[in-house]
Formats: sequence, structure tokens, C-alpha cells
Amino acid sequence: MLKRWLPLLFFVALGSLLFVGIRLSETRDPNAIPSPLIDKSLPAFELPTLHQPDRRIRSSELKGAPFLLNVWASWCPECRVEHPLIEQLARSGTVRVVGFNYKDEPEDALRWLQQFGDPYAQILVDRDGRVGIDLGVYAAPENFLIDADGIVRFKHVGALTPAVIQREILPRLKAMTP
Repeated sequence: MLKRWLPLLFFVALGSLLFVGIRLSETRDPNAIPSPLIDKSLPAFELPTLHQPDRRIRSSELKGAPFLLNVWASWCPECRVEHPLIEQLARSGTVRVVGFNYKDEPEDALRWLQQFGDPYAQILVDRDGRVGIDLGVYAAPENFLIDADGIVRFKHVGALTPAVIQREILPRLKAMTP
């Protein structure tokens, strides 16, 4: 008699495991990829700026106030999706937004900014992607929230959304201000 019920019990147990797995995955943010940089210093780098290629900025020069490091590129379709939010955030004065132009041609990046607007306090250029490797960048867009001491406090992979800004970025910014 047990032989008759064994396949049904196995099927119910397997179905229950799948159901629990699906429910757990629904509660997690699919863009929440853990970063080994969280609560660590931003890696040291020196990169040229987009508007003045002869000028170089060191990561240490970005300290002093919290900032959002926005990884973007002209070839990135999702960057177009998030760009109005980046502009809105920069315009609000809530946080300084630093652009990180990733694996892009400078002419294409400048044309893109001319078309869509330039909300950035500065734009760093990582043309070969070497600094991006140190940051753990998967692809554009990505965003890093960095405190005044240069400590990475949050990373978001993919386009920012109003929900991510409200739920993740603004509360962390509020906690950073004395």
C-alpha cells in the first residue's frame, strides 16, 4: 500500500520545495548582488575626466561629502531608462552625483550627454574598464553610494527606480548626515 502512495508523497514534497523557493525569491531584489566593497573604502584610482581629458581625479579627491557614483555608457540602453532619475536626484541637491563613463568612446559619451543632459558634478572616464574591475562592475548601469569618508555603503546593479531611491538610497543618505 505504501508503494502506491510513495510517488504522490514524493511529488507533493518536491512541489512544496519549489513553492517555498519561488516565494523566497519573490521577496528578494533581483538586482541586489552582494559586493565585497560594502563597508570598505572605495578602491584607489586616478582617472581622466570626460570634459577635460588632461585633468585627472583621484578617488581620494571625491571624499568630503556623500556621493552617488553612477556607472553609465552611451551604448547602454538601460542607462537611458534611469537617466531622468539621475537628473532628478542631482537637481534635488540631495546627493552629489559623479558619473563613471564605462568602456565608452569619449565622442559617443559627449554626444549622449548633449542629447540627454549632463547631471554630473564630474565625469570620470574608465575607457578600458580596469577601474571597473576593481569596483566589481558587471555592466552599466550600476550605482554606488559612497559616504563622506569614501566608504561604499550601497551598490545597485541595473537601472535605478524610484522605489530603490526611496527604499535604499535616501534612508542611507539620511543616516550619513549628522
